[in-house]
Amino acid sequence: MITISTCMIVKNEELILARCLDCIKQFSDEIIIVDTGSTDGTKDVARNYTDQIYDFAWINDFAAARNFAFSKAGCEYIYTADADEIIDEENIRKIQQLKEAILPEIDIVQMYYTNQLEYGTTYNYDQEYRPKLIKRLREFYWQDPLHETLRLEPVIYDSDIAIIHKPHENHSERDFANLQKLIANGDKLSPKLNVMYAKELFISGTTDDFLTAQPYFKSLMDEILKDDELQAALCVLAKCAAIRKDPHLMLCAATKNMADGHPSAEVCTCIGEYYMACEEYEEAAMWYYNAAYEAECQLAIQYGHTLPIQGLIRCYQIFGNEEQVRFYEEELQKTT
Repeated sequence: MITISTCMIVKNEELILARCLDCIKQFSDEIIIVDTGSTDGTKDVARNYTDQIYDFAWINDFAAARNFAFSKAGCEYIYTADADEIIDEENIRKIQQLKEAILPEIDIVQMYYTNQLEYGTTYNYDQEYRPKLIKRLREFYWQDPLHETLRLEPVIYDSDIAIIHKPHENHSERDFANLQKLIANGDKLSPKLNVMYAKELFISGTTDDFLTAQPYFKSLMDEILKDDELQAALCVLAKCAAIRKDPHLMLCAATKNMADGHPSAEVCTCIGEYYMACEEYEEAAMWYYNAAYEAECQLAIQYGHTLPIQGLIRCYQIFGNEEQVRFYEEELQKTT
């Protein structure tokens, strides 16, 4: 049977930490808690489960904090957890069984991360795989009987274990503040983080959040970007153009987004919002229709279904076309 170190980074999680640790203690051989500056009773709660509690001065870097937590682990595998996760009894049993049966060549076990849509997270699927159990010291093996080479890619096992994500609050305000601090310090965000920033804006950002982000995403237009990164930035700029009723910015963002013949539903919806604000309702209806039925979402699924259909309902109410209003109300029911 393998041994497992559970590593967590926490801050002000007094209300939910015990809920998480009650689950984790059932399969963990040691629990390591790294506190990044709690001002509540988080560490007092943690002391009921472990004496391995460490302080880490927050430097606006979650990766650095996780690496510090990993450095304290001593077991064969590391389970990484957040305080807002819970595991039901069935899946706890699956992890316990995995401890007994895992093959030695497996480096990473992925588990389903569920309940993603309920709390406005930056994911568009209610469940997705995440690496949760990781071999602490990875072994390297030679492969191929001739012209032998080292196996560099990890062996990943996609399990059917499900972890329930159940935060007690939305973290977008914290995330936006941290991202803006990094930008203000001149730090370059990774392509992945640029896309995640755009996703979080579309899923839970306010008008002010978008306008604060506009200069940064506009600056990305001067760089060579991967396609998904470029399209994410264009979606943000289109949203800002709709908010500001800025025709020049909308034209730039929309034409670049549609240049490859695959417009984003987010951009189409934003064009609809722009024309609604300008009281050009026929144009608005056309773009809402494109968003709902002709385009694909890139960042937030509600921009390809719920929001444009709501826009169509408003347009046809203005037109006085009750038949179309009822039709789109029925369409809306299919997406909720």
